[in-house]
Amino acid sequence: MIFYRQEKYRRWCAILEDIKAALELLQSSNDQQLFQETQLNLKHLQEELEIAEIQQLLSHPDDQMGALVTITAGVSGADAQSWADVLMRLYFNWGKNHNYQVHLVEIVDGDGGGINYATWEIIGRYVYGFLKSETGTHQLQRISPFNANGTLQTSLARVEVITIWDESINLEIPEKDLEISKWRWHGENVNRPETWVKVFHIPTGITIFCDQERSQMQNQEQALAILKSKLWALMHAQGVQNVGEIQSSRIKSLSNELIREYILHPYTRIKDLRTNVETTSVTEVLNGNIDLFIKAYLQQQHQNQE
Repeated sequence: MIFYRQEKYRRWCAILEDIKAALELLQSSNDQQLFQETQLNLKHLQEELEIAEIQQLLSHPDDQMGALVTITAGVSGADAQSWADVLMRLYFNWGKNHNYQVHLVEIVDGDGGGINYATWEIIGRYVYGFLKSETGTHQLQRISPFNANGTLQTSLARVEVITIWDESINLEIPEKDLEISKWRWHGENVNRPETWVKVFHIPTGITIFCDQERSQMQNQEQALAILKSKLWALMHAQGVQNVGEIQSSRIKSLSNELIREYILHPYTRIKDLRTNVETTSVTEVLNGNIDLFIKAYLQQQHQNQE
């Protein structure tokens, strides 16, 4: 950890020295290419320092872990499914913008062109620490593109962020507690056999559907890994030591809390309802630039702990 921070500090110092040298050269020349490169280096340095500032607010051991981000559409049909799809792309862009590995591990398409739900696996340092602030219900207000009358529509989607289960931790799920369904084919004339696998955990009612891998075995392994991550999160929340001690009656979803509103009509504004931080840069936020909300939430949590 110390070596990692020292390396980053040395790199920032080197970038800063390059910027200073370029500024001195630009005082006596009108080199537009050098000017643009200097602006870009300064922008990247500012972004990295902003991220480092946020990382200072992350002290829990889980904060450094990767995360599973599940987006679930609300009940308003095509509008909610479309909104869930927008959020799915938002978190994909956020992950890519931060140079994390992003993999789609679970998706069920909606009837109206969007999604019913989907899960991203985002791998890298501090992913969970950053994105734990996104757990909650996200509300969109806009003119419905699915209604010819141009009515104002409010749509909801839930976001759940949990840590990726650490495979070094032994987590046994009794076989009697699982129902595993697979697509089965008959005969030899199958051009493209389906590989989906659905895993249902009977005691908690959790269902995982995976079809992104090439084989059923891979999809089953992925589904069980996601299930273990969800059960691990429930164990932490309830303070129990094994899966069998999870009480289904005590399962409460934090994603039911309304945390942020995205207003696209009659005006544009995105506001976090916990910190009251807001912006009118709607396009930037929907393209994945949500660090202003993440930073404000973590600062608020840090202040509450002092």
